[in-house]
Amino acid sequence: MDTNFVSELARKLARAVPDVGGDLDTMRGDLEKNFQSLLSGAFDRMELVTREEFDVQRRVLERTREKLTRLEVQITALEQQSVADSLSKNKPKNKRD
Repeated sequence: MDTNFVSELARKLARAVPDVGGDLDTMRGDLEKNFQSLLSGAFDRMELVTREEFDVQRRVLERTREKLTRLEVQITALEQQSVADSLSKNKPKNKRD
């Protein structure tokens, strides 16, 4: 997970907390650290992947689909050839007297 994203999100959440008096800077700093820890843990449990990893897997899937399509065409051609061969073997031969 992108640590900059998590840090920035934690910072924004800490700034969004309303002023309740006291030492606000210290409280916001503590909140930011807590938010960052919670967010990092949550994102880790979600097992998210980066965009790069996603794109690599998408390309692998596209190549796999292309290969599957080619194999299906080959299988169909082989099945048709097998049927044609079977029909030609079972054809009665003309006997000459």
